[in-house]
Amino acid sequence: MDRFLYLAMSGAKETAYGQAINNHNLANATTHGFRQALGDAYTVPDRGPVYDSRDYVQVRDEVIDFSHGALQSTGRDLDLAIEGEGFLAVQAPDGGEAYTRAGNLHIDTTGILRTDRGLPVLGDGGGPIAIPPNESLLIGTDGTITIRPLGSNPNALAAVDRIRLVNPDLATLKRSEDGLIRAENGQAPPADANVRVITGMLETSNVNTVAALTRMIELSRHFETQIKMMETANNVEKTHNRLLANS
Repeated sequence: MDRFLYLAMSGAKETAYGQAINNHNLANATTHGFRQALGDAYTVPDRGPVYDSRDYVQVRDEVIDFSHGALQSTGRDLDLAIEGEGFLAVQAPDGGEAYTRAGNLHIDTTGILRTDRGLPVLGDGGGPIAIPPNESLLIGTDGTITIRPLGSNPNALAAVDRIRLVNPDLATLKRSEDGLIRAENGQAPPADANVRVITGMLETSNVNTVAALTRMIELSRHFETQIKMMETANNVEKTHNRLLANS
């Protein structure tokens, strides 16, 4: 019965892990630019001296679904969405470079361009973008930031910087514990001049809430089934011990 119990336990453990991934996706269903994670479970045979006696459940590393979300119009000058493939480069809390598709930006009190999470947006030079006081601001399709300086003539425009836009191989990217996407090898990819942005728009999460809710119910039922199997194994073991004691 210990084998039966262990099989049920391994299934319950990995089902709970899949539920955690699904719940994380649901929690970020309204997070701009979020990419849902996918959990992949598979069976591993326990090889005996003659034949494979039983299978255990295992899960592979979490995989990111990089399919695009829908675009929402905001009309705000500092909102932007990536058109097609690509990412915005931002400075992570540890000082390294990370990537996001969340383009709801703002300028802090010191003039630094930041994401909604407060992360500095990186420019072509690799450092945070500083925006001088201005009358108006425009972000071009290539990420170039142009301003009309404070107190200047209407036609006195100045290019401040260009947002660092990259398009790395998706297979080389991973999501860290802080939720940011990074290059798996730690090497920053070069800027890609072909990446384009659309201002006044934001990209939604690619989480399908209906599918995620349905998946949550399925996983809950699977987990309950595994728990019932564990209870059955325990009851059978108790009966077996009782019969041995009375024999």
